Amino acid sequence: MKVIGLIGGMSWESTVTYYEVINQTVAEELGGLHSARIVLYSVDFDEIERCQSSGNWERSAEILSDAARALERAGADLLLICTNTMHKVADEVAAAVSIPLLHIASMTADELDRAGVATVGLLGTRYTMEQDFYTGVLERRGFTVLTPGEEDRALVNRVIFDELCRGDIRDELRAAFQRIIDDLAARGAQGVILGCTEIGLLVHPDDPDVPLFDTTLIHARGAALAALEG
Repeated sequence: MKVIGLIGGMSWESTVTYYEVINQTVAEELGGLHSARIVLYSVDFDEIERCQSSGNWERSAEILSDAARALERAGADLLLICTNTMHKVADEVAAAVSIPLLHIASMTADELDRAGVATVGLLGTRYTMEQDFYTGVLERRGFTVLTPGEEDRALVNRVIFDELCRGDIRDELRAAFQRIIDDLAARGAQGVILGCTEIGLLVHPDDPDVPLFDTTLIHARGAALAALEG
């Protein structure tokens, strides 16, 4: 079994899900008392968020690259950045190490292909929804990507940072996200990507009528299976 290196803490709330899903998948695949071989580097999210809000992506790339190198030294055979937004610096992080980085958007695109989805809605931080580093991966794979209108993008971003990253899960927030998902479906989305690792804490795949693609679950399960290959 390969050792999975996790760059987590962005936020720690969703990193818990990564640890849980990876271990559950290994147990399902191997049975018995098997669990995953994992090394975790958990960053201080406050420092990362300050880099995001100030546009200092170079510094955030340095922080995550240092974490990646530490994980490689600790014996990791493959690497995950446990957040969608920080895949903005995925190329820099991948270049810092010799082990493969499993890209969350690429793995999500694989899942969309398997599901036969061509037009997909995307929810995430404003960086993920509005910048090319994430939507570009999907569009180059041939998908049409829909995002909410400006006011709803602002709402989703605020809820992620002000509520979900703090573990604040409320029914009225779930209802607001459900409305936004319904709006994307009405515009032609055949599925909706939960493109922030915290959104799955609020909205569950069996809640709406339109299929949901939880990137945390896709990324974590895919990593576990990759660790078991061969």
